[in-house]
Amino acid sequence: MKQFIKVMKALSDPNRVKIIKLLQQKVMCVCELQAALEIAQPSVSKHLKILEEAGLVEYRKEGLWVNYYLSDGKNSPYAASLLGNLRHWLNEDPEISELIAKVPHLNREKICSR
Repeated sequence: MKQFIKVMKALSDPNRVKIIKLLQQKVMCVCELQAALEIAQPSVSKHLKILEEAGLVEYRKEGLWVNYYLSDGKNSPYAASLLGNLRHWLNEDPEISELIAKVPHLNREKICSR
């Protein structure tokens, strides 16, 4: 039951749901997520840590970049189920649509060099 509650709590915050929806589009670094969400870098990092601990998000360091992506759900059936469902949920929500529209314009080289 603890694992289920951890996943549900992780998805109880609107910014964490937005991060999931953004990561459905492409692998992203903290700077890109920060630019899309327009919130502080420490807040993005905190949200990513909670999502990671719940088994929803993973990361891989590649050179200078730390790339975040959706988990395959192998470590949590609850995470796998919710990630699968979230692919189909909220896509018509105006806030989510607006975020997804930003994704093609997020250029990590420009954003992170500021």
